[in-house]
Amino acid sequence: MKKNLLWLLVVLFMALGTTASDAQNAQSRQYVKNAIDGWNECRSVAITKYNGNVALYGTNGYAMSGCPKGLTETIEKFHREDVYIDDVHLTEGGRWLVLDGMNGLTWYGIPYSLESKLREYSSDGEDITSVTFDDNGNWIVITQNYVASSSADIQNFVMAGSEEYGQVWSACITNDAMIVVYEEGYRYVGNVPDSLLSALNETTLDYYRIKIAGTSWFFADRDGYYQYFM
Repeated sequence: MKKNLLWLLVVLFMALGTTASDAQNAQSRQYVKNAIDGWNECRSVAITKYNGNVALYGTNGYAMSGCPKGLTETIEKFHREDVYIDDVHLTEGGRWLVLDGMNGLTWYGIPYSLESKLREYSSDGEDITSVTFDDNGNWIVITQNYVASSSADIQNFVMAGSEEYGQVWSACITNDAMIVVYEEGYRYVGNVPDSLLSALNETTLDYYRIKIAGTSWFFADRDGYYQYFM
């Protein structure tokens, strides 16, 4: 009887924790949405289901809520120092990376193999344009000249698309999905929202950045024209 009661309390606690987390991130998401709508432009976002949200506009304008402390401090620092913030990636597990306009990279908790590849490209002077990773060790790095991935399967998937759609532009990996944007199309695998696929097929935007988190999504062209569902 005591075991059953204890198990019931554990389940109830977990359910309440999840509900609180969902509500917290809903508030965070709404704050970022309001900012995007007020700007009427947005170059990129970092969205998660449970762990905070970021939106970027202009040179280093931003809206951010519910994010890990290190990421918050990094973005605030770049904003104060007038550094161009190119892109941000954030995982559900609190790992993050900021790509700035001087080809600089600031990160926390990324896989060691990804860190090694980024250091290699940086030392070679490669122009890094997109970095994405999940909490399970999967990653993709895209530069002006190269594409590198955490596994042969991911690399083959990405490069097979380039034969059909041209140059690889950007990618987004989450814990349950992956989508890759090319010069003339996209490829995906996993739980990518149907509403995003419909929007991509119907849009007139020449989309460059793309982000997903559960049923939420965002994409934008290089000039900050965007579409989203959050």
